[in-house]
Amino acid sequence: MQNIVENDKGFVMEVDGEPKAEIGFGPYDEQSIIIDHTFVSEELRGQKVGQQLIQRVVDVAREQGKTVVPACSYALAQFKRNEEYHDIWRKDS
Repeated sequence: MQNIVENDKGFVMEVDGEPKAEIGFGPYDEQSIIIDHTFVSEELRGQKVGQQLIQRVVDVAREQGKTVVPACSYALAQFKRNEEYHDIWRKDS
């Protein structure tokens, strides 16, 4: 059973209680959140788990009225690929 939980550094996807994927994010400045890393285990790759984690951070940013700095390569690729993220993408950093 998959479950996404939040910790002090981001979101972690657990499968049967074991961490199998994560996305790290935190404050960049008062107006922005930075995504600094993503990781998805081999067993979950190809199942859009990374996209789910990105979406959770996007949801948090929107709820808080903040923009997102996609600093890790996976997050940046997702922001480039998905037009629905462009409204909160902070590109000046």
